[in-house]
Amino acid sequence: MITPHIIRSKRKTLSLSINENADLVVRAPHRASYDEIQKFISEKSTWINNKQRLIKAQLEDNENQHSRSQCLYLGSLYPLKIDNSNVEPISFNGHMFTITNFNRERISLHLKSWYKKRFIEVALPRLSYFSDKYKLKVNQVKVKEQKTLWGSCSSKNNINLNYLLIMAPMKVIDYVIVHELVHTIHKNHSAKFWQKVETIMPNYKDARYWLKENGYKLRRL
Repeated sequence: MITPHIIRSKRKTLSLSINENADLVVRAPHRASYDEIQKFISEKSTWINNKQRLIKAQLEDNENQHSRSQCLYLGSLYPLKIDNSNVEPISFNGHMFTITNFNRERISLHLKSWYKKRFIEVALPRLSYFSDKYKLKVNQVKVKEQKTLWGSCSSKNNINLNYLLIMAPMKVIDYVIVHELVHTIHKNHSAKFWQKVETIMPNYKDARYWLKENGYKLRRL
């Protein structure tokens, strides 16, 4: 039996959420009995367990990041070496990142700068490839860090892409690019939208799931 934190009010329905500490919070009407609440929790147990597992993993990762020793790039973790004799602020040889001995804030800034450059070099050609192949017209493309979005497409077909995606596997980058490109012809998430996405990228659901489960790792610099 899951023990929840119950908040009662004048509301008419039951609702639940998982807070930042992975605790279950149930909001309930004053009249709702404890048995009713437990039945509601039981019906939502799969969602609760999955959500708590994800948040606990995030908490554990956030604790470990304070002693950064690895960097994520294209879906793989690579060791990070501090070397004061390094010529460049940050470099990558395909097997290891090397960075000069800056504090945490400076490491984060240099990593972000490196990630942005690599995203432009690696990911933007994929946008050109898909737009040309499927005749999807784009106006302007901007690469930037976004707090809540991985990509967006405006009514004028201007596309924004979050360069932190360079830490994700290539299939995830392709998915976000395809997703935004399809918005140039379908401005919502209708059935036709998802049909077009699947036509271009049949395995898009795998990439979408990866991003849902691991996206938080890309935002913790």
